[in-house]
Amino acid sequence: MAILETGARTARYKLATLTVLIEHCVEHLPADPAAELDVSIHDLAHRVIAIYWRQVRPFEGRELRQSTQPVARIPRAVNELRRISGAGASGVSLDIAMIRYPAAYGAASNDVAQTLVQQPLHRLQKLPGGEARPFLYDDAWMHDQVSRRTTAAHGNVIMLYPGIAFGLARLAGLLKPALEILWVNDVRRMNRFLDADVPDVAGHLFGRDRISLAPARAALKEAFPATCFYCGSSLSADNPVDHVLPWSRIGIDGLANLVLACGRCNASKLHALPSLDLVDRALSRDRAVLERIADSIAWPTQYDRVVGAARGIYRGESQGTPTWAGPGRATYLDLATSPAWLEA
Repeated sequence: MAILETGARTARYKLATLTVLIEHCVEHLPADPAAELDVSIHDLAHRVIAIYWRQVRPFEGRELRQSTQPVARIPRAVNELRRISGAGASGVSLDIAMIRYPAAYGAASNDVAQTLVQQPLHRLQKLPGGEARPFLYDDAWMHDQVSRRTTAAHGNVIMLYPGIAFGLARLAGLLKPALEILWVNDVRRMNRFLDADVPDVAGHLFGRDRISLAPARAALKEAFPATCFYCGSSLSADNPVDHVLPWSRIGIDGLANLVLACGRCNASKLHALPSLDLVDRALSRDRAVLERIADSIAWPTQYDRVVGAARGIYRGESQGTPTWAGPGRATYLDLATSPAWLEA
């Protein structure tokens, strides 16, 4: 946090890099809290593209400036992929763009991956005053002009030092909101028209449009009972679609992480961590049905990713942590009686 608060940020790349490192650690948490963890640079690049996929869209008819540099490489790469895939006009998701335009996605991924190595990854650990004391991973081979051949020679990975993955995953619930606050403040500072009266900049950068989940809502209602997943009550026509693992913890829109909910349960749960029983019930839904829905509406299932994220989130929590079990009800995390997927 000292680095982020006092270091120079000409773009949001440091914030994006730390955000996606945290997400990766949550989803790939080692069984041993003291273990090292290899992190694919291309996995980080994909996650960064996913963040900017939303952020490069015009805000109230104007493009948001996110860099003091004349050419912002990552937004440029994402904008080019959006242009080729027609995302601006059709609302194509990144997952669909990957499937339909693999060459364009590959070019964007390679460009973003190399940008991460040349810029934020070798600057992220520089303390105020310019002192470099790596504490997350070895960055001795990285510099502004590092080649793709050199990156490939290092396996296209960074290796997090012992215990770092567990530490980042454990602090995810505190660090991610703090990073978003810093990000929004930076964007406001770089765009003078975003004064105090301009609403919901954070929602534009990091939120979720409810209408974007409408195809999933309709398909889930056809495949499963049209009742609230949590309390069983009947649903209205425009009922919420809830992220079982909260979006504030891990941004997964796959069908395996989406359930139909009533307004009362959706508002009560909000950003709370659900009970293990609720997560287990969501993951126990018929996967074949979810895959059929995914095929019919061109929407990813992301079952394995949801399992990995759930495992990382709950194994990073302490025994006895309160979890949401329904409106006005809480249960306390009991890792001794955890479901099989948590130990896999």
